Amino acid sequence: MTDEPGPTTPLPDPAARELYRAILREGGRIRTAEIPAEDAEAVQSLLDLGLLKPYLSEGFLSAVNPRSVTARIGADLRSAGTRLLMQAEALPDLLGDLTAAYDTAPRRHDRTGTTSIVEGKQNIRHRISQLTEEFHQEALTAQPGGARPAAAVDDIFEHARRFTANGGVMRTLYEASAKLDGPTVELAARMTAVGCAIRVLPFPFSHMMIFDRTIAVIPAAADSSSAAFVEDSATVAFLTEVFQRYWELAEGVNWVELGARSTEQTIHDQIGRLLAKGLTQRTIATRLGLSERTVAAHIARLRERYDAETLFQLGWQMRGARDA
Repeated sequence: MTDEPGPTTPLPDPAARELYRAILREGGRIRTAEIPAEDAEAVQSLLDLGLLKPYLSEGFLSAVNPRSVTARIGADLRSAGTRLLMQAEALPDLLGDLTAAYDTAPRRHDRTGTTSIVEGKQNIRHRISQLTEEFHQEALTAQPGGARPAAAVDDIFEHARRFTANGGVMRTLYEASAKLDGPTVELAARMTAVGCAIRVLPFPFSHMMIFDRTIAVIPAAADSSSAAFVEDSATVAFLTEVFQRYWELAEGVNWVELGARSTEQTIHDQIGRLLAKGLTQRTIATRLGLSERTVAAHIARLRERYDAETLFQLGWQMRGARDA
């Protein structure tokens, strides 16, 4: 019999259980000389568990109350469990040096890129300016938000002029509402004149810049107060593919011709075309990135021009005018 049954101490099998019951029926004792050879294994199992206690001097085995055995084995199991829990808690410290070695080991077949976060809009602009000097073959930019910042128009154009003058290719995406902002239209016309390609997307998209398909710049905060500069090749390739798909869906614009027309007329034409397609005032405002109040004011002037009493009538008349 083992002195300290552990968590793996086996319970008695059916043969040992039946032998224990038979011993109880015989008064709880059995002489060792009367144990059949085929019961030797069952007897040893009961002895190991402590359900039989030997009295060697008298030559018999006596049955032990299972309650005492249960209490003893239960206490041993709880003690063993406590030791195992303590070992489990100490295990991270025991293997700490090996964990550190694993984390710092070079991965010969892994390739890693870096991503750095730049805080502050001035710092972001400074870093982008540096990138235009380092990577000057191709610049892919997605610029949501409609109108370009009026104060930065000259800087934007000068940057584009220098980039294309040095042989660089620049492709830019604007929102459709950019076509309704006079200064932005004028800027786009100037940029296309020096070799830039600018298209507009009819749906919202996120800010993105990619230089030489080597490094990408994307927002790292909702308010664009920080930016992530990504150099991981797989991520940059994915973002380039996204830009390319957007570019294929975008609309080409003759910015020079559009710039020659007044902004007011441009907005009227845009709203008129959408009305002629049967779009509602709210949908037109969303599509063009304007407030509903602004769209309503333009519609009022269009209704006056076409002498239309309802939107349906206005759309019908404008559709007829376009067909004519």
